[in-house]
Amino acid sequence: MSYKCACCGQIHDSLPDIGFAKPDPFFTVPEGERKDRVKLTNETCIIDNDEFFIRGLIELPVHGQETTFGLGVWVSQKAENFATYMREPNSAEIGPYFGWLCSSIPAFGSTLNLKTRVHFQGNNLRPWIELEPTNHPLAIAQQEGVSLERAWEIVHQYMDK
Repeated sequence: MSYKCACCGQIHDSLPDIGFAKPDPFFTVPEGERKDRVKLTNETCIIDNDEFFIRGLIELPVHGQETTFGLGVWVSQKAENFATYMREPNSAEIGPYFGWLCSSIPAFGSTLNLKTRVHFQGNNLRPWIELEPTNHPLAIAQQEGVSLERAWEIVHQYMDK
């Protein structure tokens, strides 16, 4: 899909997904203590062997498009669910598991601690994150979709930082 962006006036070939490299609780650990207290990979984060996070994808339908707009986010997991995921990271046979959203997405207001269900997909795909249906703007966007213009506005908020 080719699109002339209302934000920057440029022609874009496709809408990129955006993602967050770390869960928000990572930043509550003082920088000098992170080496000893945090274990971070591209897919998981463990803080103090007590808090467990996995990376997943919230997909937002884009009005009039066949593709979705993806938000790579982090969600918390109970220790036993996290352990199951670590034993079977590429299995679609586990879960879904409850988790709290642990990525702040200012484009949708306050998103920390929204209730989620984590659906494991296998096939080397990140888990799909389903938000609890509520009147929160992000939950509404997941249910009803966003316009292409709105998706590009969000992309530019993060690309221009």
